[in-house]
Amino acid sequence: MKKIFCIIAFFIILSPLSALDLSSTESSLADIFSSSIDDNEGCTVFRSMNIPSGGRTEALGTAFTAIADDSSFFDYNPAASAVLENTEISVSHNAWIADSALETIALTRRNGSLGYGTQFKCFYVPFSEYNLYGDRVTGNYYSETSATFNIAYNFFSGYTFRGLALGANGKIAWRNVPDYTDNKSDQVISGSGLEQSALGLMADGGILLRFNALKFYSDREPNIKIGLTLNNFGIALTGFGKEIKKDDDTPARITMASSYRIAPRLLLSAEVRKPVAISNFSSSGALSIAAGLEATVTPIFAFQCGFLLQGSNPRFSIGSEFDIKGIKMDIAYILDLTSSANPANHISLSAKMRFGDRGRKATMEKVDEYYLSGLKFYANGYYNEAIDLWNQAIYLAASSPLNIRFEPAIQARNSAYNFIKNKTELEDIYSVVVED
Repeated sequence: MKKIFCIIAFFIILSPLSALDLSSTESSLADIFSSSIDDNEGCTVFRSMNIPSGGRTEALGTAFTAIADDSSFFDYNPAASAVLENTEISVSHNAWIADSALETIALTRRNGSLGYGTQFKCFYVPFSEYNLYGDRVTGNYYSETSATFNIAYNFFSGYTFRGLALGANGKIAWRNVPDYTDNKSDQVISGSGLEQSALGLMADGGILLRFNALKFYSDREPNIKIGLTLNNFGIALTGFGKEIKKDDDTPARITMASSYRIAPRLLLSAEVRKPVAISNFSSSGALSIAAGLEATVTPIFAFQCGFLLQGSNPRFSIGSEFDIKGIKMDIAYILDLTSSANPANHISLSAKMRFGDRGRKATMEKVDEYYLSGLKFYANGYYNEAIDLWNQAIYLAASSPLNIRFEPAIQARNSAYNFIKNKTELEDIYSVVVED
């Protein structure tokens, strides 16, 4: 019943927004952000690589590079697969502007400190051609399809410092342009679309740092994350079927991001992005900024809102995430002024199916059990037994599936060693004194 209430509540909030007349708002916003006009915007190919898959990431204003805690990380930070809690499959649908849409499916998995996964995306828009008499001559879809392959590893992972995750994506993309006519005979030119189609080869690199600072609540999860990524660096080739040549630059960008969990149920994120024109850096796009906020209302319902400023037109978004029988469902509503002369309101959806953590939680509970039992033995004077239990905790934490350095047990064991050593020395001194 609570789940149904949460879903209904979100749609009650959403429904009046979609009916608003935002023309006057658009004019005001255009005036406010007029100084942010970017003359170099849109000068790259495979622009669909920058379209969000949808759902939670878009609701957060796409400020997801430092959060990166679900399978949406592919588009933001490739290092995240090494620290995700669960094996996850996700599907998403983003009803983009002008009858276009983006479909995404992703799979990610983690073994200890090693993460890997793959993602497939397809952006498409109807492509129709009519002659002078209004007759439809051709009908097909313009599309951009990409496959991403990910690998990442988390170094120096521990109990207090959660490690430095490094990751990389390899991407291959294909732009498909349908054949078109010569505008004279209304005859479709065979191979004309292939000449305009393109092949893209790109790569991403990412860093994710997780630690605790300014934390005013008790929780094991680090409350601060910092991310740095390089996305979509590569080359695009066109002219297939005739003469292959280099196309325009890919939509490369550099991103710096951070997230801060103020309280267990309140998360803030922000990032700055710099587009990079590989062939001519001076023609690179202007900086863009994104920010997001997530409030977890109940264990099964969370609310998000976000803001993105890219060029002179901002994007505002709200959304929610709710759990239905173990499946995380996300819905986002976006007022998008970044891609259209008129306000473009669209909705994106995603579903994430989680298939467990491969025993990490159960193993951590066993580690805790060894550690706490060791403390009890130590308090009762059974030092060697306590050390044995702490060694078991250290070994279990360092092995698969956790692969972490468990500092509490290491510190306790070292303290016990020092205590036994000092105790032995004092006993030796005492025996000498007594004998004298």
